Amino acid sequence: MGDSAQDVNANPLKGDPRHDGDQELEQALYRWLLWDQNPKTKAEIEKLLQDGKKKELRDRLCCRMKFGTAGLRSAMGAGFSCINDLTVIQSTQGLFKYLEKCFTDLKQRGVVIGYDTRGQVTSSCSSKRLARLTAAVFLGKDIPVYLFSTYVPTPFVVYWENGAQIGSPHDKKILASIEESLEPWQESWNENLPDISPLRQDPLNEICALYTEDLKKLCFHRELNRKTSLKFVHTSFHGVGHEYVQSAFKAFDFAPPIPVPEQQDPDPEFSTVKSPNPEEGECVLILAIELAKKEGARVVLATDPDADRLAVAEQQEDGCWKVFSGNELGALLGWWMFKCWKDRHPDPADVKNVYMLATTVSSKILQALAIHEGFHFEETLPGFKWIGNRIDELLQSGKEVLFSFEESIGFLCGTLMLDKDGVSAAVIVAEIAAYLETRSLTITDQLNSIYRTYGYHISKTSYFKCSDPVTIKRIFDRLRNYGKENQYPNLCGSFEILHIRDVTTGYDSSQPNKKLVLPISRSSQMITFTFLNGCVATLRVSGTEPKIKYYAEFCAPAGQSDRAYLAEELNKLIDAVVKNFLEPEKNGLINRI
Repeated sequence: MGDSAQDVNANPLKGDPRHDGDQELEQALYRWLLWDQNPKTKAEIEKLLQDGKKKELRDRLCCRMKFGTAGLRSAMGAGFSCINDLTVIQSTQGLFKYLEKCFTDLKQRGVVIGYDTRGQVTSSCSSKRLARLTAAVFLGKDIPVYLFSTYVPTPFVVYWENGAQIGSPHDKKILASIEESLEPWQESWNENLPDISPLRQDPLNEICALYTEDLKKLCFHRELNRKTSLKFVHTSFHGVGHEYVQSAFKAFDFAPPIPVPEQQDPDPEFSTVKSPNPEEGECVLILAIELAKKEGARVVLATDPDADRLAVAEQQEDGCWKVFSGNELGALLGWWMFKCWKDRHPDPADVKNVYMLATTVSSKILQALAIHEGFHFEETLPGFKWIGNRIDELLQSGKEVLFSFEESIGFLCGTLMLDKDGVSAAVIVAEIAAYLETRSLTITDQLNSIYRTYGYHISKTSYFKCSDPVTIKRIFDRLRNYGKENQYPNLCGSFEILHIRDVTTGYDSSQPNKKLVLPISRSSQMITFTFLNGCVATLRVSGTEPKIKYYAEFCAPAGQSDRAYLAEELNKLIDAVVKNFLEPEKNGLINRI
């Protein structure tokens, strides 16, 4: 309908002086106003048109969402580039058409649909409404739908048939299918269809029961958990995590964690935090830490709004609080999972089938453990979709994967599912703390012991905000043509570069043929520099947010105990990378706030 010549000729916006004969914008406006049945988002675009906001209209209407490191992502709002009723319907229609091609038994398989608690107050749509519209698209085509009756953690909802997030080549093929299915079908706007269709089922009770049974297999010290005097405070950051973390603690025979009352219930406005992201550290854990002091709890656990990530803080002897980085928690959880495995597998030969995984921008501490203990370590591209799909391949070949993580506080203990899971990670950290308490050790004590045994891995991660694609391209093009064409830098300030790996172009100077071992990712910018002094630094554009991230780590050999020296060298290198490679003042980059 919207693609035909007749429609374009009939376009009542054609020639409207408010968009100066911009044919692409004319057609996009016409399609939006013709197809959108949500009065709020339709009025939002009409207001921009009335006010002559041509640039904003182009930004909203003349591009579409693309797959990043974690699916289709964008802000909620009106326009084809945002998340709203119409774009979710279009995306679902495209997904249906693609699934129809891939699975001849789609009408027997069905699809699973879940949602969280976001977008229910100020925005024109909510997660629940979008889930119901998604269900309507499939139900309208006689596909069985397993739609959860309430909000659930993201890991409860599987992605592809193997349970891992959608990756290549499916993502590109789904996008192409979406472009072919843009006009909403008759039943796609029927939000009430899930209430009346016999093809809709609620999988909540069954999934919760299965999850709990699998979770119990990761509990190794039930008696200690039952007897521990430790108290734990948990904040769910106004998201979905409260009930599920409470249930996980019960499954491990712990007393319930103490919830932060102001953050316990869902609130899409996230009214008590400046950012609903526990990765930001102590500044967003203020209420949880205050409650922990009041209750005499030494450990704070924080799940993010959709409960797939976990932050942890522990009170130190001097009364201050240490918020562990994702890399530090990765070291702790990796040590724990291998220790528990080893306790149950006395035969050293069994280790040959054991694996741990981490993304390439995460700490190499698991690699150090693997070299020392004899198991296998692999790294993947950033994003748990890469980890999940690699785990699936390893499981299919008879291997055992004990632990996987990414530095952005995403952890998967065992293979409970093929995605990061903050709920299971929270209760396992509690069990670690309870176990260490019986040995008069803190989490911090054990972390230092891990580094003494396997080598200190001092890391730092931060970012600059940058939403201008031209600036981003200029920064990375300069690094690939440093001084002259097709030449990477060999120095960064006074630091000599040993190797360079460019995931975007497929170049790796450490390999004999200079070819990348990891998959090439041409749609994203990422370059890694290995320095002569043992430091590794990566510059990467976020796949989900307008940020240029940098990751740096100093990997010291076991026995090198001068941590202050390592930290000083790392800071000097980071300063050199930022100054020489990112040039924030020249490029107008905004530092992390």
